Amino acid sequence: MSIVSRLFSTTRIEELRQLGARKILRRVLTGKDLVAIGLGTMIGGGIFTTIGPGVAKAGPAVIIAYILAGAASFFAALCYAELGSMVPIAGSAYTYAYATLGQVIAWIIGWDLILEYGISAAPVAQQWSAYFQNAIHMLFGWSMPAWATMAKYVHAGPWWHMDFAHSQYDILGALFVLLLSALLAIGVRETATSNNTFVVVKVAALLVFIVAGLFLFHPQNLHPFTPLGWVTGGAGGLGIIPAAALVFFSYIGFDTATTAAEECKNPQVDVPVGVLGSLFIGTVLYCAVALILVGIVPWQHVDQNAALAAALRPLHSNLLEWIIIIGALAGTTSVALTSLFGQSRIFYVMARDRMLPPFVAKIDPRLRTPARMTMITGAVVALLTVIVPLDWLLELVNIGTFSAFIIVCAGVLFLRYRRPDLPRKFRSPLVPLFPILGILLSAFLATQGLGKYTWWRFIGWLIVGLVIYFIYGFRKSDPSKINILEPEPEALTIEV
Repeated sequence: MSIVSRLFSTTRIEELRQLGARKILRRVLTGKDLVAIGLGTMIGGGIFTTIGPGVAKAGPAVIIAYILAGAASFFAALCYAELGSMVPIAGSAYTYAYATLGQVIAWIIGWDLILEYGISAAPVAQQWSAYFQNAIHMLFGWSMPAWATMAKYVHAGPWWHMDFAHSQYDILGALFVLLLSALLAIGVRETATSNNTFVVVKVAALLVFIVAGLFLFHPQNLHPFTPLGWVTGGAGGLGIIPAAALVFFSYIGFDTATTAAEECKNPQVDVPVGVLGSLFIGTVLYCAVALILVGIVPWQHVDQNAALAAALRPLHSNLLEWIIIIGALAGTTSVALTSLFGQSRIFYVMARDRMLPPFVAKIDPRLRTPARMTMITGAVVALLTVIVPLDWLLELVNIGTFSAFIIVCAGVLFLRYRRPDLPRKFRSPLVPLFPILGILLSAFLATQGLGKYTWWRFIGWLIVGLVIYFIYGFRKSDPSKINILEPEPEALTIEV
């Protein structure tokens, strides 16, 4: 086999389906659980923290920004649902790319998914830390030492000269990540139950904000509706398009439902329900919250750091403020939890394919989870939480997700014309139109909404990933063989 043929070799979908039929992981999740997992990753850090900066970029037209970001996610969600019903195993976009576009593309998207799942947990943990510190200060008047409040670099001269003595580190955020990783290692049923509770709390908090905000709503605050136009100051500047690229972080995670395909009772049905259901509910909530916010407060005066809680302060209700804070804490907790869950499952599948060393994803014989990889992932994310600034993390997460959406949409196009015979429990409508729109809209938001430094960091990330691929994955993996990473035989007798 030539090098080029090897790079673009694919796994057989029929074999992937046979693999999915084996009960290596515990099959305990339903479509309702997947909707909650999708909402768990979507609703949280994004809506509570990016809506303020989004309003600053677009004014009242931030509502249009949410619709644009939601449209890109919608087209991608239809493609995720189709592929998820065809290839009902863990791995999300990585697995779909391996089955359609080839090994090297699968590696690239798997490497990008680290940005979407693993690294996205770090900024969310930092946001949880900020809300928690605020709550402790409100209750007890106590504050963390300045050096332990957030991740912030202090430079001594050029940017590469770190002044460690005067920099700041997010200690609480890191401990939070390690605690969630331990919960994930215990088991998926326990994780899903905890996540369902967090989802109810944070959705309730957003509904309270919408209802309470109606008493402060002033339609005149919506005029002028587009004060900053579509794009002002170039890519990454001001306007609706840059705002859409920013608030897109709020949508990241509905596809987490696909990473749990091997832990579903009926994945061909549950995965499409989870993907589309969570995206629909999240989009409706986002647009409603954005409309109420810009109707309460003139857009120039929206609080950048605590937009929702600050908007309700004219009601002089400590109860309402606490509801928003508790909702933010529950939201960031569930987002971090499900992001870490998705990342551990992607690593598990990549190791099963020998793209990564198999020992890192060994199934624990008692817990029936990839516990070792889960804790390794948690340790790495905790380190990022401690030291990497929030804005760097958010930009990398968004661009990594845009690239994943593009490849998933391309995968649906490829399979529709290359393998039209394959049975599809769910079929995306209006193919090729919708997948093409998903590709174009994601590419447009990424190129026009994100700045050049984000692109340079992303290119550097890809180069590092390709080096690792050619050193290990290219030499060790074999697309013609489906590998199994099973627990010890005695573990297979555990009731699930």
